[in-house]
Amino acid sequence: MKRFLILLTAGVMLLSGCSGAPASGSGSQSAQEGQEAYTFQDDLGRQVKLEQRPERVAALMGSYAETWLLAGGEVIAVTQDAYDERGLDLSEDTVNLGSNQQPNLEALFAAEPDFVILTTDLDGQLSLEDSLEEAGIPAAWFKVESFDDYLDMLKICTDLTGREDLYQENGLSVQDTIDQVVASVPEGEGSTVLLLRAYSTGVRAKNSDNIAGQVITGLGAVNIADSDAGLLEDLQMESILAADPDFILVTTMGSSQEAALKSLEELFASDPAWQTLTAVKEDRVEVLPKDLFHYKPNARWGESYAMLADILYGDGNEQA
Repeated sequence: MKRFLILLTAGVMLLSGCSGAPASGSGSQSAQEGQEAYTFQDDLGRQVKLEQRPERVAALMGSYAETWLLAGGEVIAVTQDAYDERGLDLSEDTVNLGSNQQPNLEALFAAEPDFVILTTDLDGQLSLEDSLEEAGIPAAWFKVESFDDYLDMLKICTDLTGREDLYQENGLSVQDTIDQVVASVPEGEGSTVLLLRAYSTGVRAKNSDNIAGQVITGLGAVNIADSDAGLLEDLQMESILAADPDFILVTTMGSSQEAALKSLEELFASDPAWQTLTAVKEDRVEVLPKDLFHYKPNARWGESYAMLADILYGDGNEQA
């Protein structure tokens, strides 16, 4: 769990009723200068310390740039996916660092950020740790695959921006929506699901260590790949027929959804056994929208839960 602490501020010192002698530690030095020191733990287990609220933030993933904006901050540098995948409306002065796989380090340094937000999921960003540390630029790496991950990150960001109201609006209110959706799920054994990810080059089964999988299990459904690791290596028809899932849910990856869906069609045509599955016969094969189930939904997590709950437990789907 990521933790965020305001170590010490001048205001805290005044409220404490102390004699005015500063406490020891770096936090007290910041308080003497009229600043706040912020310390939190990122998802690499690193202690990150900021001597003051960051004002020149670079976000090396589009969804994290959006999270910082949702927290009331501004970004001075982003990667191309902030435009392509998130469609963020940013100032024309915002520096484009190129691919999030290999951000342009020279352009990043030229932008003079006072805080950099990165992801643990890409080797090209993990490799920047030493360079940023040598340059003296504070940085934090995050991993967001579930709503709780997003909520933790948003809390850190809103603490940094001082916008508790946006934590409520874009975090806790979304939590309320999710809780209401989960509470509406019928009691009893949940639906069974085969979660597939389609690429232009083929189709793979996925367990629940991803956004769609987290929503599936959060709604009480069972992803059959969670208990059959063999499916992750190879789509074994014998195992799928034995499980006979109630639903087949599909996410797509890559720039061409058409090519990914063609791979799915070819898979279903490759073996007549697919047509014998309950999910196929009863038209319960659903392609999930990228913006809610592949890209990080951020403040739209409630929509992801509501949409999937309607698919799994809505009218006409009462097998659970």
